[in-house]
Amino acid sequence: MKTCSLWIFGLLLISLTAANGINYFPENFVVAKRNDANPVTLICDTKTGGAVTWKFDGEAMEDDSFEDNIQQKGSNLILSEVDSPMLGEYSCWRGGEMLSSTYLLLEDEDEDELDSFISCRAKSYGCSFSCTWTHSKYAAVRLGLGHDCRQGLKSCHWVDDNKQLLDGGFQFELPHSLSPYAEESNRLELTAEAIINYTILRRTKSFYLRDIVQPDSPQIVKCQEVGQNLNVTIDPPTNWSTPHSFFTLEHQIEYVLKDDGETGRSLSPLIPKSISKLRVRCRDPLVVSAWSQWTPWKNVNC
Repeated sequence: MKTCSLWIFGLLLISLTAANGINYFPENFVVAKRNDANPVTLICDTKTGGAVTWKFDGEAMEDDSFEDNIQQKGSNLILSEVDSPMLGEYSCWRGGEMLSSTYLLLEDEDEDELDSFISCRAKSYGCSFSCTWTHSKYAAVRLGLGHDCRQGLKSCHWVDDNKQLLDGGFQFELPHSLSPYAEESNRLELTAEAIINYTILRRTKSFYLRDIVQPDSPQIVKCQEVGQNLNVTIDPPTNWSTPHSFFTLEHQIEYVLKDDGETGRSLSPLIPKSISKLRVRCRDPLVVSAWSQWTPWKNVNC
């Protein structure tokens, strides 16, 4: 194999003048670690024999133009000690026909755990839950559940960022197949991938659905005098799992006394009658889930 330093300088020039990499997930990509001694193989998807040529970001690569860390073996391309100038789109050609295209991406060296990027919440034990990606520096993010996503396999069913937030984060809604009536024995395995320029971050975490359950706020139906007390009737959130006799909720009432303005709390629906206002929240008592948000204050006139 011959070497050609001009080609590597060309790589650097193309990388520096490229439009800040990509802001989407290409169909085919390979991830390398910076300056890793283990080589990366780019496969030319051809089912017939015959010579092929490679292009980098649309520029032709001559057969005798490979640096020592970029070599062609048969129809495939072998790259070692990958660094930033080598990142981009590699395509293999036969004549004027492009046979396949693969992006070479670099593994993000950020050492933060996934919990620092993402928070997830299930409003009930229904068939989906939501996640919010809070790190605004990434141009594209996607999430997936299960082993195939953790391994980065083609069979993974990714959920792309379908709602970008004002702060630059992303909102996701992920379906799952857990039965709400069965005891939860398997943890959900969530994988996130995020791209900026030609760098990709991949992180995985596992958790039980019950660990992220947080109901919406309940509904205050009415307050009824019972002797010197008020009996507060509270309904579950409209999107809470049914039947409610099976998926019970614990309610907490916070109230303000008329006489001195002191605040009290009660887990019983019976509270003092001499109050000026109240609000309520709820949680699943069986798994001691996170409390819901408080309802707005409701004025009480008795």
